[in-house]
Amino acid sequence: MSKNALITNISKHINLTQEEILIFERSWTEKILEKGDYLLRNGDTCRHDSYIVSGALKAFYITENGNEEILFFAIEDWWASDLDSFSKQKPSIYNIQAIEKTTVLQINYYTFQHLLTELPSLEKYFRIILESYLSALQKRIIYNNVYDAESRYYDFLETYPNIASKVPQYLIASYLGVSAEFISRIRKKNRSS
Repeated sequence: MSKNALITNISKHINLTQEEILIFERSWTEKILEKGDYLLRNGDTCRHDSYIVSGALKAFYITENGNEEILFFAIEDWWASDLDSFSKQKPSIYNIQAIEKTTVLQINYYTFQHLLTELPSLEKYFRIILESYLSALQKRIIYNNVYDAESRYYDFLETYPNIASKVPQYLIASYLGVSAEFISRIRKKNRSS
């Protein structure tokens, strides 16, 4: 059952009783996205927080010249949501789309709020997840401002090997703010070394 993966993830951080697990499991629904399906579209309000059971998603913003600016990737055992849209129940400014067939577990905003009241220990779990997300975001900002493109690419490969193996190079290039040709040159240089 896909909910077991989420329970396992939570159990790494907090302990839930059997009764709490039963309450928790009733709050989630499974959704399957085919490659190219949207989890969230720009302008829609993010009504659900989503835990990825399998697959891969990309979050992106469309720039004024029509290009995709990749904001983040999310793969198995990660979360995918527009936190600002979800927490404030206001329209999102970006899209989240399946890169491959993806299964997610979802909880809607109102059920989530009720669940946090009913199971206060979950506050700690979601704080830990949020802290991890914010740490990764801070690191990305620093690396984008301080390191050259080649260093950012190598750090991405080292930090996110599971993403690098699932996601097409042109999307990684967009995430890093470089061209796909730049990444091809780095990879070619590595093969000839």
